Amino acid sequence: MTVFGPPIDTRPLFPRERAALLELLGALDEADWARPTVCPGWDVHDIAGHVLNDYLRRLSGSRDGHPGAVFANDETLPAYLARTNDEFVRATRQCSPRVLIDLLTQLGPQLDAFWSNRGLDEPADLDVSWAAPDLPSPAWLDLAREYTEFWVHQQQIRDAVARPGADDPELLGPVLDTFLRALPQALRAENRPAGTTVRFEVTGPAGGTWFATRGADRWEMASGGEPAARVTMPQDTVWRLATRGITVEEARERSAVDGDPGLTRAATTLLAIVW
Repeated sequence: MTVFGPPIDTRPLFPRERAALLELLGALDEADWARPTVCPGWDVHDIAGHVLNDYLRRLSGSRDGHPGAVFANDETLPAYLARTNDEFVRATRQCSPRVLIDLLTQLGPQLDAFWSNRGLDEPADLDVSWAAPDLPSPAWLDLAREYTEFWVHQQQIRDAVARPGADDPELLGPVLDTFLRALPQALRAENRPAGTTVRFEVTGPAGGTWFATRGADRWEMASGGEPAARVTMPQDTVWRLATRGITVEEARERSAVDGDPGLTRAATTLLAIVW
């Protein structure tokens, strides 16, 4: 097992997640498309446009080798993503909901077909910086990260229009599993003796238990161990914390912790997006 833990194969889940999204979008009325979301300045229409941007970006870059937008002078990755995402969303405001749905319907299967031929242990097209910014990522983690991106944006739309769904364990479980791969990065500043272990339990039907252990020079995902610190957090809190849909303080209020306070504080800063 690598520092990232055992691989996750999310490729079969993309069509299922998309089917739920398209069914949701197809049922929205005009007022729903204009409802504000947790993403500052973006309504439901904007988030749908952003998902379309994700489809186009991965097809153009990963499949076709197109370089895409370039970094401005001294632009950081978060600033670059914020700028380019905003530029695309502004452009898609010219598109009707029907056009957005049609484009997602047509382009999604092309993305599925491309990813179906990727070897999970191949190098990633895009490294997952929130898991380990100094290490190359495997393809399975890159794909799992993209799955969480699509799933979370669908949930943000569902929250905005008060229509729950697409959160059964088969769809949500891999999101939680992927996000917990950020646990070693959350613990990175906590220097402890090799073998020190943190246990992170996620409660709920899609939950489970994850471990991170201090290796010789870094924290790594592990399969078990006697924990020096324990965190227990509800599944709905985990994904919202990891994407900063709620604050660290709100997540801690909804959680139970025990053991080394430095480790529990670090573990509850779990972050699985570029921030």
